[in-house]
Amino acid sequence: MLKAVLWDLDGTLIDSEPVWHEAEIEFARAHGGQWNKDLAWADAGKPIQVAAQHMIERGTQLTVDEISQALVEKVYQLEVEHMPWIDGLENVLKRLVEAGIPSVLVTASPRKMAQNLVDQAPKGAFVGFVCGSDDLPKKPDPAPYLAAGRLVGVTSQDMPYCIAIEDSKPGLASAAASGATTLAHIGSSGADVSDGPQFASIRGYAGLGVDELEHYVQLRLRGLKD
Repeated sequence: MLKAVLWDLDGTLIDSEPVWHEAEIEFARAHGGQWNKDLAWADAGKPIQVAAQHMIERGTQLTVDEISQALVEKVYQLEVEHMPWIDGLENVLKRLVEAGIPSVLVTASPRKMAQNLVDQAPKGAFVGFVCGSDDLPKKPDPAPYLAAGRLVGVTSQDMPYCIAIEDSKPGLASAAASGATTLAHIGSSGADVSDGPQFASIRGYAGLGVDELEHYVQLRLRGLKD
């Protein structure tokens, strides 16, 4: 019944938001700006260009492209050295591989960051990815998740058979609008998604396996029929 699992990256697969935020704060201060963790969390899940524009509005004296490129390069290098997987996540990916259920990465991050994660994931975990370098509307538009579905042969009508795991409101809105069965991962993110459009919420990956993911799909389909 479960056709695929579609994964956001930051805060869902890896605990990278703190890395991004510290890089943003350090970079803003070095270039005349004012930035803090609250402002950084407010832009969590959005394209890096959005955060860059907000950093400029608070005094960072560089262009959007200059800020975006510098932050991406800094975080990319840190993730090449060490991928901060969320506890238990790799076991879930391995169980999905064993069950023959494909995973697709759906991220606003640029291509090289998406490829770096796929390369460091358990063997065969990801069959592909949709990233911020693709010529698609960005989250919260449903286009990235619909594109991920197409990668595994899922039509828009069958998206409820896909689980989408996100940790931000823009990401959850994107996944929900695509028709996917949405799970909000709230174990590592400081973002408040309590009133997001998720079907259910999970706090970490302990005890999560194929059967549990299948159960969410069954409950969602039952609700659609009622």
